Amino acid sequence: RGRIACDTDWTMAIALRNVSRWMRSRTPLQQLGILVALCLLALIVLWAMIEDYDVLFVLAEISHFTGTAVLVYKLLRVKSCAGLSLKTQELTAIFLAARLYCSFLMEFDVHTFLDLITLASTAWVIYTMRAPLKQTYTKELDSMKIYYVLVPCALLSLVAHPGTKHWIVNRVVWAFCVYLEAVSVLPQLRLMQNSKMVERVTSHYVFALGVSRFLSCAHWIFQLINGSSYLFKTLGSGLWPPMVLISEIVQTFILGDFCYYYVKSAIEGTGVMQLPTGVV
Repeated sequence: RGRIACDTDWTMAIALRNVSRWMRSRTPLQQLGILVALCLLALIVLWAMIEDYDVLFVLAEISHFTGTAVLVYKLLRVKSCAGLSLKTQELTAIFLAARLYCSFLMEFDVHTFLDLITLASTAWVIYTMRAPLKQTYTKELDSMKIYYVLVPCALLSLVAHPGTKHWIVNRVVWAFCVYLEAVSVLPQLRLMQNSKMVERVTSHYVFALGVSRFLSCAHWIFQLINGSSYLFKTLGSGLWPPMVLISEIVQTFILGDFCYYYVKSAIEGTGVMQLPTGVV
């Protein structure tokens, strides 16, 4: 039985190596087309397998927490926060805190618990980067001004927010966390663009965020295709519903470019990921 398992593992390793070699022989445009086709195939599979689309939101939040857990592992094991953006972690903590506030008041459920543990782990990462491992933080590469992200999100939330029956302050806070989540990863992507070389553990974290956004975006796409009344009941009417969908799509595309180079790097088998100019 052990020999059969060993032979099976060896066969899978050879198959993966052949697929990797075949992908490397394709042009960049062909590789991009293959990855897009795989994403579409993933959407079709999810559409066929999942009946309750809220499961996709839960999976998205689990993926986000997994990415944060990867950061915790890195900080504990490597004892270095080089390559991590403190500003992205702070923006993440802000939108998670805002979402938790809304969740406690509007819909206390499993999402509340997942956001709570993700916020707690993010807060730990921030503390570690600011105190014990402060000397390893590459502040000069984390160059994006945080108010470039916060101010537009705050102003937009005043203009476009849910038209539900909740208190106006809660609706504005809800909109703010949606917009901020969509762009909170920008400082991390800018830092990686500045350094050009992305350490593998950090790339795992950003890829997990990309998977999270893909699942969340898939949720709204499926709801829209079904014409579900849940979509309109939850989002209300006016400018807010299209802004939610636009935010999801924008964030998916922001991370999609990085995920392409992540998969490309994994196929090539390199230990360190390289980003070309212009990714961010």
